[in-house]
Parts: sequence; C-alpha cells; structure tokens
Amino acid sequence: LKENKLKMDTVGADYNQLRDDPQSAIDNAKAFGAKYVVCFWIPHENDDVFTIDHVKDAANVFNKAGKLLAENGLSLCYHPHGYEFRPYQDGTLFDYLVKETDPRYFNFEMDVFWVKHPGQDPVALLKKYPNRFLLMHLKDRKPGTPGNQNGRADVESNVVLGTGDVGIADIMREARKAGVKHYFIEDESSHSVTQIPQSLDYLKKLKKKK
Repeated sequence: LKENKLKMDTVGADYNQLRDDPQSAIDNAKAFGAKYVVCFWIPHENDDVFTIDHVKDAANVFNKAGKLLAENGLSLCYHPHGYEFRPYQDGTLFDYLVKETDPRYFNFEMDVFWVKHPGQDPVALLKKYPNRFLLMHLKDRKPGTPGNQNGRADVESNVVLGTGDVGIADIMREARKAGVKHYFIEDESSHSVTQIPQSLDYLKKLKKKK
C-alpha cells in the first residue's frame, strides 16, 4: 500500500472475532491505518434459518464490540447480505437490528445489490435511516434476475453500473444526502476487469451531473 501510495479506509472482521477477541480487530485495523471495521456475515445454521434470536445475539455483539472500537478511534459497520430483510413484526429483522444498536458505536455498509435482491428499495432505506449507512458497496444487477432472501446470488448477474435494475443514479443522489462517507465498486463477475472501468466512467458522468 505504501509503495503504491494507497490508503486503506476499511478492513473486514469476522463475527466470531468481534464476539470473542475484538482487540484483534482493532489491532488489524490500526496496522492498516483504517478507520472502519466491517463485518460481512452473521452466522446462521443454513440459508433458510435466520431468526430474531440470531439478530438479538448480533445486536449484543455489535454494541459491545462497537463501543470498544469507538474508544480506540474506529467505527464498526455491518454489511447485510439480504437474509436480514425477512419479515418481523411490522417490519423486518433488519429494522430490529437498527433499532437495537447504538449509532454512536455501530452502523452499516449498504450493498445496494443486497438490498435490491431481497425485494427492498435502497433509496427508501437510505431515507428511513439517514446517517446509519456510512459506507456503500456499489453493485448493479442484470435485469430479470430473480431475487431471494437467503443471501445467495449468481455472480454473473453483476453488470456495469447503470446498466442494471438496482437504480444506481437515484441511489447516488440520495446517498450524498444520507451521510454515506465512502463508496466501493464491487463486481464479482468473470467480466469484472472489463466492467469496472466502464462503471468508473459511469460514476464520473454522474458526478458531473450532480
């Protein structure tokens, strides 16, 4: 990173690491000079079983670890992968996680694909929870791709930003107002090497229009 004059804004942390040894996540983030630590998955038995008990446990883990990270100058975020949007009471399991976590210590990284894929609206979610999404993964989805709430998708459904059905332009307009600090292009397809430059061009054109 130093040789190429690159800055690492975020690093990942495993859920079990945050639960059992959050200090190691702190040490890793500081070694890279990162400000944000992101957890990408809440463990659950299988794709079809994710319940309020998992979310309650996660809220406890994230609040405790997040407080320790905040005391060390770091910010903890969670990256949903779609299964968190299953119905619960008058909303979703994700809504419960937002309400039961302290924004002083814990927030979110929105992956716009993984909000759209389980049937949610990224723009509506940004409006509903302003300043809770500090980071954003930008990923577009091939039109006609069937969604689900199990956190799985064909990576070949990843397309150039602006050519899919996620609604990147509207999301970018709202994200600027909603407090998003950093954006990351994520393309997991086999065409990523050719698609990412096109996605960058698209974002540059959007920026000129703002």
